[in-house]
Amino acid sequence: MLGKFWKWFWSPTSKYSWGAIFIVGGIAGIIFWGGFNTAMEESNSLYFCANACHEMTDFIVPEYQQSIHFTNAQGVRAICADCHVPKEWGPKVIRKIKATWELWGKITGSINTREKFEAKREALAVKVWLEMKENNSQECRNCHSYEAMDWHAQSLVAQREMQKAMREGKTCIDCHKGIAHKLPEGYEEDSPVYEEDLKNL
Repeated sequence: MLGKFWKWFWSPTSKYSWGAIFIVGGIAGIIFWGGFNTAMEESNSLYFCANACHEMTDFIVPEYQQSIHFTNAQGVRAICADCHVPKEWGPKVIRKIKATWELWGKITGSINTREKFEAKREALAVKVWLEMKENNSQECRNCHSYEAMDWHAQSLVAQREMQKAMREGKTCIDCHKGIAHKLPEGYEEDSPVYEEDLKNL
């Protein structure tokens, strides 16, 4: 039985054996997969994000560079992808597909000036906040968790607020907006955000 399969596997079609087709196809698949994954990881780098377009370079990166996620006492830097791209492969690919719609904004110049960007800041921020609320701030929780917190190393106010949030089942973005970007006018770090807010913008 195995001998018959082996003979068929290596028997030629009109030009090539099935074995050769399988091997060449497998090698091509590995090269494609490796190239695709490498390109996806490169698009997650801080260099790529910071230099992808002038909107990032001029409007967004300078704010991020003033944040605690860029420079802090612990020397731990969270880059754009840490907050905006899921770690899991499937959700990461979905996020990348969604990001292709941002190219339309680039082509149409929807935020290509400071005035346009500021006019859309609230809508852009609320969209991200709602996504984070929906996924329980998963990107934050890749680095932060209630279970890993040393309550005694926190200030009394932080201890009280964090433990209250844990008891109430709050998610990170409920209280920590504006960590890496300037808040839209009229918002505080703990401003509540609802689905209706986005519909009204």
